[in-house]
Amino acid sequence: MKLKNIEMEERMRYFKVSGLSITLFEKGHVSGIENYGLLEVNSDRKVDDNSVFSACSISKFLTGMLVIKLVEEKYLDLDEDVNERLVTWKVPENEYTKNKKVTLRSLLSHQSGIKDPKDSFFELNAEIGFPSMRDLLEGRSPYCKGSIQVQYEPESEFHYSDAGYCIIQKLIEDVMKQQFHQVVDRFIFEPLGMKNSLFSPKMSGINKDKFSCGHHKNGEIVKKKYPIYPYPAASGLWTTSLDLAELVMELMNALKGKSKLGISKRVAKEMITPQLGKSWTGLGVFLESGEKELEISSLGWGVGFQSMMVLHLPAEKGAVIMTNAELGVHQMEGIIGEIYTSLFS
Repeated sequence: MKLKNIEMEERMRYFKVSGLSITLFEKGHVSGIENYGLLEVNSDRKVDDNSVFSACSISKFLTGMLVIKLVEEKYLDLDEDVNERLVTWKVPENEYTKNKKVTLRSLLSHQSGIKDPKDSFFELNAEIGFPSMRDLLEGRSPYCKGSIQVQYEPESEFHYSDAGYCIIQKLIEDVMKQQFHQVVDRFIFEPLGMKNSLFSPKMSGINKDKFSCGHHKNGEIVKKKYPIYPYPAASGLWTTSLDLAELVMELMNALKGKSKLGISKRVAKEMITPQLGKSWTGLGVFLESGEKELEISSLGWGVGFQSMMVLHLPAEKGAVIMTNAELGVHQMEGIIGEIYTSLFS
């Protein structure tokens, strides 16, 4: 699998993309890494294999992988009422939860009956500070402008939800009695050797030499340079295209019974199975079925960054594409879409 019929430098100039990193993989192995441009416009900091980008909502894919690992280890259950194991906050009971309860399965597939409050879940504002997850869920933080409530019967409707992933984070922290990033380090980053990946709420005390700045669609650097999201499970991952490809290949290998994390084929299959009657959503990933292939994907889009991970089965090939530009259009309408077409058409 190779890039074809695309003049990358010219397309980057056209879209005003400062930096770009692509990792390609096939049959469980990395087949190529291509890096272009700069981590920061008008600097001499070049993108390389160790360059760290904000993955934004691709964090949800990692959270899904963590959940199925914890399900495999019997810490969690996909179909149990999450209130059974939540300790320091619980999903409020109301008329919509009488017949069906909120489960990890419904949260991971955005079908829990929870809808994000309007104008919520934006990047960290230093003047506001960093909220506790309980304050956020109870609506006592500007980041979430209303307490989280079930607004539809669980499993009845699809609503893409950052709040749902905040509940997943709270559940993991309550069950494991550790902060979310510590659980990820133990069960994902360390065993997979993802040394350039982290969840750091404030990015304090970190050498940012290999970190990319975010850029607007006009090519200018965003305010604060390194936008942070104070809800790691939903949007807090910083990683390289190579590290993220290792995680995607772990899913692919788990589906073949060759997991480094000890995830069984049966549990891995849950992640890529259409959930609760919706053909396009798995557990932390999105699905598209063709005549011969199943495409598994996750998109990241936030202040200053856009990215995409994609895996094609049964061909066992895929790519991770990360940019430090927020173009204001869907990934498939910008440079990421052109790269995708070059690779998979």
